[in-house]
Amino acid sequence: MAAQASGSQASGSKASGTQGSGTQGSGVSYRSAVGRWVLLATVLGSSLAAIDGTVVGIALPVIGRDFHVQLVSVQWVVTAYLLMMASLLIVGGALGDKFGRRRIFVIGVVWFAASSAACAAAPNADLLIATRAVQGAGAALLVPSSLAIVEAAFVQKDRGRAIGAWSGLGGVATAAGPLVGGYLVTAVSWRWIFLLNVPLAVVILLVVHHVPESSDEAAPRIDAAGAVLTVVSLAGVTYGLVEGSALGWLAGPVLATLVLGGAAGVALVAVERRTSRPILPLGLLRNRQLVAANGVTLLVYAALGAALFLLPVQLEVGDRYTPFDAGLSLLPLTFVMLVLSAPSGRLSSRIGPRLQMTAGPVIVGVGLALLARATTGTSYPSVVLPAVLVFAVGLGVTVAPLTATALGAVSDERSGLASALNNDVARVGGLIAVAVIPAIAGISGSAYLHAAPLAHGFRIAAYVTAAWCVAGGVVAALGVRNPSKARGAPTPETARGAPTPEAAPVHCALDAAPFVAARTPSWCPPGRAVEE
Repeated sequence: MAAQASGSQASGSKASGTQGSGTQGSGVSYRSAVGRWVLLATVLGSSLAAIDGTVVGIALPVIGRDFHVQLVSVQWVVTAYLLMMASLLIVGGALGDKFGRRRIFVIGVVWFAASSAACAAAPNADLLIATRAVQGAGAALLVPSSLAIVEAAFVQKDRGRAIGAWSGLGGVATAAGPLVGGYLVTAVSWRWIFLLNVPLAVVILLVVHHVPESSDEAAPRIDAAGAVLTVVSLAGVTYGLVEGSALGWLAGPVLATLVLGGAAGVALVAVERRTSRPILPLGLLRNRQLVAANGVTLLVYAALGAALFLLPVQLEVGDRYTPFDAGLSLLPLTFVMLVLSAPSGRLSSRIGPRLQMTAGPVIVGVGLALLARATTGTSYPSVVLPAVLVFAVGLGVTVAPLTATALGAVSDERSGLASALNNDVARVGGLIAVAVIPAIAGISGSAYLHAAPLAHGFRIAAYVTAAWCVAGGVVAALGVRNPSKARGAPTPETARGAPTPEAAPVHCALDAAPFVAARTPSWCPPGRAVEE
């Protein structure tokens, strides 16, 4: 969950055809009836994908036992969803800009709900994996359109407040997800975590007709070749990494898909160099500040993805938690991030992001290392809770300045693309982590359903992911620079602690770095990127 703008190139475009009470020019006001409908629809829509990002991990041990499958199938339940969402996220934002954000949002809601129902009805693991991939494609339409609607619908003076409300309310939904999902898994069935999306989608569809449509008539054509090559590249590499531990790293299918994924990646670079409207302008990769921010994102969110994948399994299998208790154990993570993100964003706007981006990942790493003690019957208050709190504080310190740095590293007109790229890098980090961390930790076959081998592997995974986070802090220390304005005195508004339009809104990004509004942070002069 996060504060965001469109995940596409034209996230700053104006709403077209907005009507209703409280309108001003081409937008609606925050206090108008239309404004309330816009917030309700988009908050509920973004909550669909946000809740799914946390509750599925809680259900994994139960799904594995129900279908009698090995770990590789459980990995695919997560990675199939992440693969399609990460591959198509920028395309989803571009489709909304070109063909109408509300239209693509509605398609995404219907798609997500239908595929969720298919997930709930899946008779075996293979069909569940297939429907999860379809669900991920629906999320790629839904997620970038959700707050792109907010940014396009509201008048300029109310936009920051609307984004903050969307973000905070979405954070509450994210916090409630593991509790509701854990209860449903414990009391009824894991299938209900998917069925729950259907009535929520019906409510959204009843509300969304009050939402004004918006689009960008000047939006460029979709880079179809780049989108296809992105999917093939990520799919090939992911398949090879997931299946390598099960089939052997020299097995024919593993080598073939790794080669295919690598070749598609090379072809993607070649295609993007020649097209006039690439899905990923390669020139962005020459921006040192942006590359450093995305390097930190990749490492920290890979560690987060691995933790959210293995920690619920460890708590349920090794420590005998119920799914509801496992969901409850994650609540402090969301709450602390929700509380710390806005103050952290304001602090980074005053002093620059490098200190927080250096120290924050190290704190996350300490929390992960402490989680290594959370094996076989440990006490939650004395062992698990302190580790989760340290982990959460580190994320709360890191996420807001990290996102603002990625955004402020480019000019205003490219900030939407930089935001989408940073979000995508975070999801790719989680995707790769779920694919490789079991092999690194020595967890394979049915070991995830047995306490002793799972505990041994979990400890290894905790230390490995802690090292990833420390490496993220090193990348920030070496690669991130504070813009000169950050060293000056704070403005009167920030000195009073009041949020400014540029301050990072509240967010609790559990599955990916937040989308952010297409604005530079307060320490970056308007209309100018941070200098190389």
